[in-house]
This record gives sequence, C-alpha cells and structure tokens, in this order.
Amino acid sequence: MKSKTFICSIIAGLVLAGCNSQSVTSGTAINADHTSGKVTFNWFEYSTPGGPGEAPEGKFLNPVLPGFYPDPSVTKRGEDYYLTTSSFSYTPGLPVLHSKNLTDWTLIGYALDRKSQMEFAGASVSRGIFAPTIRYHNGLFYIITTSVDNGGNFIITAENPEGPWSEPIWLPEVGGIDPDIFFDEDGRVYITHNDAPPGEPLYQGHRAIWMWEYDPQSQKVLAESRQLLVNGGVDISKKPIWIEAPHIYKIGDWYYLSCAEGGTGPQHSQVVFRSRSLDAPFIPYENNPILTQRDLTYPRANPVDTAGHADFIQTGEGEWWAVFLGTRPYDFDLYNTGRDTFLLPVEWLNEWPHILPPETPVPVTVTRPAGTRAAQGTDFYSWKDSFDDKKLSFRWQGLREFDRDWLSTGNGELNITPLPGLLSSKEKVSYIGTHQAAANFSATTEVTIPADSTATAGLAAFQSADYHYFFGLHGKNGKYSAFIEQVADGKVSVISERQLTTSAGEPVTLKVEGKGSKIAFSYKENGKWISAGDTLDATLLSTQKAGGFVGTTIGLHARQ
Repeated sequence: MKSKTFICSIIAGLVLAGCNSQSVTSGTAINADHTSGKVTFNWFEYSTPGGPGEAPEGKFLNPVLPGFYPDPSVTKRGEDYYLTTSSFSYTPGLPVLHSKNLTDWTLIGYALDRKSQMEFAGASVSRGIFAPTIRYHNGLFYIITTSVDNGGNFIITAENPEGPWSEPIWLPEVGGIDPDIFFDEDGRVYITHNDAPPGEPLYQGHRAIWMWEYDPQSQKVLAESRQLLVNGGVDISKKPIWIEAPHIYKIGDWYYLSCAEGGTGPQHSQVVFRSRSLDAPFIPYENNPILTQRDLTYPRANPVDTAGHADFIQTGEGEWWAVFLGTRPYDFDLYNTGRDTFLLPVEWLNEWPHILPPETPVPVTVTRPAGTRAAQGTDFYSWKDSFDDKKLSFRWQGLREFDRDWLSTGNGELNITPLPGLLSSKEKVSYIGTHQAAANFSATTEVTIPADSTATAGLAAFQSADYHYFFGLHGKNGKYSAFIEQVADGKVSVISERQLTTSAGEPVTLKVEGKGSKIAFSYKENGKWISAGDTLDATLLSTQKAGGFVGTTIGLHARQ
C-alpha cells in the first residue's frame, strides 16, 4: 500500500444502461420523501474529449480501470473475474468489479455499504481503506484490508460478490497495512502483511513482511504463529524502503511472495521471492525488480509512472496476468486522476515471473488474453446519468458518511436537501462525485435552486478538503449569481463572481472543463456558453501538489 513518506517523496460514451440503473446498496439509504428545501439536478454528463481511442483487433488499451482505482487485487470464480481496489474514506467503499476477459470491467457494487461495517466520520479523504486483497475459496469470497485510524486489519466475506458482504472480522494482532490471505493446498490459511521490522528501524522507510496462520473456524490468527518473511526488502544492505503489498501464490513446487518496494512514488517497483516451503526462508530473485518505470526518462510518449503493487491471476487458457497500479502524468510528474489499474501478461523464465524487462515502458496497447474478445463494460470515459432510477448509480460516491438521507433520485431528478457542511471541512457534506478518468475531461449538469432558497449548489472538482474547486450558484436579488471558489492548501478564496440574467428558481446549465494543467468553468444563458472567469490552475488538484493517495472526483455539491 502507500508508504507514509509518499506525501513527502512525491514533492521530490454512455455507460451501460444496467450500470446506470444499479443502486447504491442498503447502507447508503436514499430517502425518497426528503424534499424540504431541496435543490434539483436534472441530469449529469461526463465526457472525455477525443476519448481513449479504439484498440486494434485482438488488442486492448491500458489502463483497464482509468482514474483513481489503485492497489488492485483480482480473483476468479469459474469463468468470472472479480477485482477490488482501495477506496480510502469515500463511501460506499471497496468497489467490486466483474469481468469475463480481464480487460473490460463492470462496476457491480461495493463491499462496504453501511455504517454498521465501518465508520469514517471526520477522516481525511486519503485515510480510511488501504490496499485490499480479494480471494475466492470453497464457495466464499474474502476481502482482507486495512481501515486506517479506525480498527486496523479485518476480513469480510460474501457468497456473492455483489453482496451482501459480512460485518468485519477484526484482526487485532495483525498490525501494519496491506494484508493478504492465502489458502494453501493442505487446507491451512495464512495472512501476510506489511508492518514494522524486528527491533528498531535501521533507516527511514525500513519495513518488513510478516506472516500469521489463520483459523477460519475461530476467525482468529493462531497465537505464536507470527513469522518474519522479509526484513527491509530484496537487499537490506541497500536500504530498500517500504516493502509492502505482499501476495503469496503456490505455483508448481514453489511458493512465490510478490511485493511492492520503493514507495508508491516514482521509485515504485514490484519484486518477487520464492521458497519450497512456508517454513523455509524466501529467496529474492536476482533479477528484481520484475516491474518498474523508475529506470526511464522523460520526455517519452504516453508515459506511465509509479508502476507496482501487482496481483497475479491465471486464466482458463493457462496464461498468467498481472493487475497493478500506475499513473498517467500530463506534465512530467503531475496527474489529477490518481492511480489507475493496468493489466500486463506475466512471462515465466526459469520458474520466475516477469512482467516487464528493465527500461521498458508500460505499453498502452497490448495483445488480448488468449481466447478473449472485447466486451461492453462500464464506460469510465463517457457517460450520462438522467436520474430516472430511484436507486443511485454505483458511479457516485460520497465522503466519509454512508447515509444519504439528504438525497433522493428518480423521475429525471436528483434532489438534494443541502447540509451546512463545506467541502473544505471534514464534516458531513452533501456531495456525490465520480472519478476523473483522464487529464482532459468535461462535465455538465443542469441545476435549479428554488427562488426562496438560501442554498448554494453546483459542480465541484474535489481532490481533498484542502485542494478543490467549487463552481456554485446562489440567489441574489431575484437572479442567480455564479461564483468560483478555490481551496488551495486549506485557504478558501472566491476567484470570481458573476451576476446572471436568469431568475432564481429557473434551471441553469453549468460546465467544468479540464485540460491537463488548466481548468475552466462556464454557464449557459440564452443558448450560449459564458465563461464564469479566467482559466485556472488545475495542478493544485494533482497528487504532486495536494499530496495524499486519491484522485480527483467531479461531482454535485449543495450546501445551506
């Protein structure tokens, strides 16, 4: 998962109708009668100008999950693949995606969908849920992950990946982050994770990989079973940092331990160890790392950076593939989209796995897994929500809280009863957002605020409480006034304010457009788009400047 030094080191089309109509599950309750003092959004449309392009016949395009889907983990039941990623303090949390071919994924729900499972009140956006592992074993799906600042490591289970998922099984003995669960052929079960090294750390970023045996019947780790697997990393004499994200696999006669090393910034990499027995030492591969982009220079075409945190899966055709995180910087090392999920084949040489040779860029276009063809999955680049369904689309997530008693949807309207919380606070806020999928994007909505309302409502580009933009409307002298609010390093500034000719109580169309390092806001009157102010700096929404581990979400916000 994410090393604590990352924040510091980082300074050095239409969606499937079925997806749009799917509901946020029971934990994110929607109160259809909650209309007092409401503001209304009539539709929302997100697009990527130019789109990602079309893959040639027999190929697919990376990333397979664009825009803030980091730390991927994948499993398989029959011919179906299931994947989850980190969600931090966004709710619902732990997205669950389904695929038949590993390349085209459909968002089918969330494993954390109710307050009884988890509590994020007051959390920063980059805390919450770190680095899950998903596995299927003997008719049951397992997700093991970390709730940072609120309980630590835990397991949840489900008979069906769509849910419902269980209440957490807490693992108080298991410290650190990035847990993995491994089911051995002899029926024994093991949990591996990142934690502090034995004794005092020898240097900043010195961590270790530990293993426990786990009893599924008692739902506890076995006392005295804790075992050190890796101290520091591949070669502790070189002071490797942030060994983390372990996964164990039994392949042939070998146990393989695959880990991330180097922190999730530019030095990120994937390394591998192996052993004939879980009771014997794990030996590092002499040709580590098996994946990295740190040995490449800029400029280069279609750059991918920070590659690592991989999980392996074998297809029905016998091929091995790896999902892993990476970033797509638009200006050397700036990216607003967070970390995406990529897919590449795993090649076996002398019984060691290889993802990419040294000094090899992550390719954008890749030959498809054998026996597969392109399919229709969730369109992350271009989609529209007309709010016709009474259940909120899975495309939307909120901040920290699971309840949605301030929101209702259906019959072509999304109604929000505004809460007083500001996006710049860590309070309960009336905001739902969708992941920014590319450096260039456009998002448009139509909003109506009642003439007698004191509410403010509009579009937000949200990276964190300390770094975001809000393009809002409010009534003023019987007309609307439109303003752009910028929050940078926690400082709130109103960049511009314009009086509209449109009367309060009438619908107004708003738009936000991002082009790499630039962002602009506009509104529509008399059939024409009118700029709401100067083109502004979008780099403050980049991870490089804002810090943290999330990408930007684009969404709808109202406040009283």
